Amino acid sequence: MNIVGYSKALYTTWIYYSPERILFDAGECVSTLMNNKVYAIKHIFLSHGHVDHISGLWSLINTRNNAMGDRGKDLNIYYPKGNKGIEEYLNFIRKVNSDLRFNLKVFPIEDGEEIILRNSNQNKKFVKAFKVKHTQSEKSFGYHIFEERKRLKEEFRNLSQEDITKLARTYGSDYITEKYNSKILTFSGDTYLLNKTEVEDTEILIHECTFLNKEDRKYENHATIEDIVELVKGTKVKKLILYHISGRYSRKIDKIISEYKNEIGEIELYYVKPDKIFKL
Repeated sequence: MNIVGYSKALYTTWIYYSPERILFDAGECVSTLMNNKVYAIKHIFLSHGHVDHISGLWSLINTRNNAMGDRGKDLNIYYPKGNKGIEEYLNFIRKVNSDLRFNLKVFPIEDGEEIILRNSNQNKKFVKAFKVKHTQSEKSFGYHIFEERKRLKEEFRNLSQEDITKLARTYGSDYITEKYNSKILTFSGDTYLLNKTEVEDTEILIHECTFLNKEDRKYENHATIEDIVELVKGTKVKKLILYHISGRYSRKIDKIISEYKNEIGEIELYYVKPDKIFKL
């Protein structure tokens, strides 16, 4: 199980990506539903300061501080620099938890900033923030997770396996390969719709999908399923996860989304049902 989440538009949103111990957003009930897994969280990336995306921070921090889990683990929180709602809430949490028994680190970050998760010769991964369109008064980010990988250099790709093996034995593997950054996951945050350039080469796309009927959207601050389906066509997306779905669709969500599965070809389509925990 790599991804666990809970999301209902207007009420709460949080998504946990276990391979890198990352929590995207921290809406209410995150500590209740994650239970002891809150001690596994190493990084929290907040998309913006609306209450349904940050209200669970207080209980999460309080739980890690007072329960019997390991307090030796640091907790790192990243958020869009200058977001007043998040800054004021974090200041409040620090005031009422002045006796924290673990190291809480807070990092305001800029659009395009990269945060290293791990860095070694064999394994380098990092998160990159990018600006998204949500509301004019709220600075909002989405996040990419990148992994450094190796591939055969273009000039050797038409050679036979035998010739490639000979070159590797003669000159070493570094001679015939090159490093590149592979986008393994994209988290949209709340947004009208991501740009094609942001998602065309990602493997897992977690995209907000507040509206399952385009006619229900009154303002250009949330996405619709019709737009998202068009967005992923012709991309390298392997898994599409829709979240932040309005509760108005709870009774008919399965039927509505099933109608779109054939439109996206081989892309695996998943969705976080309002009021139900999601596991993948």
